[in-house]
Amino acid sequence: MEEYFICPECGSDDVEVIKERGRELTLRCNECGNVWHVTLPKLVRVPLIVSKHERSFKSEAELPEGEEIRVGDIVETEEDEVRITGIELEGGKRVNKAKVGEIVTLWGESLTYPKVIKVSIYMPKGITQSFRVKVPRDEEFAVGEVVEVGGYTFKIEKIKTERKMLHHGKAQADKIVALMGHHIPRARARRSLEIYRGYEDESRAEE
Repeated sequence: MEEYFICPECGSDDVEVIKERGRELTLRCNECGNVWHVTLPKLVRVPLIVSKHERSFKSEAELPEGEEIRVGDIVETEEDEVRITGIELEGGKRVNKAKVGEIVTLWGESLTYPKVIKVSIYMPKGITQSFRVKVPRDEEFAVGEVVEVGGYTFKIEKIKTERKMLHHGKAQADKIVALMGHHIPRARARRSLEIYRGYEDESRAEE
């Protein structure tokens, strides 16, 4: 876990460590020359269950003792960046926030793994074609946009996010649960979405 320091005298972040002894550091500001001491918090290894869509993996995060962790916070492991989705205390109790030292297990979603979104395309005669697609998490989708999936072109009429249903506007893929709209034959799609093949197939494709 990388530490950042601000000079208490001038507010500069041009600070260097001139002496280190365990968690005791002596710092010097290269702007004003101020020298001061800090004690780094003790790091605690907290078990972390990381979700990559339908698969979950055991990991752990090193976090400062006593720091408050909330659902929605982002923590880093040696190989991943994870958004916390659940906090478990003794007895299996789930809470929205807790301090490191009280937490038994953290649950989270990998932010380095593509976002998987459900797509529902409404066809004639009440038929619905359903797909799961994978997209970069920073990609945006807008109501009214025409896209293609699996050979079907459709207009996005509704976007379901983690918090609400959108009938206008746009949203980032990282927050989207599902895209819905009617099939429009022969329409020109703005882009084509890649069908998600499942975790095992994705892993093999990366090798």
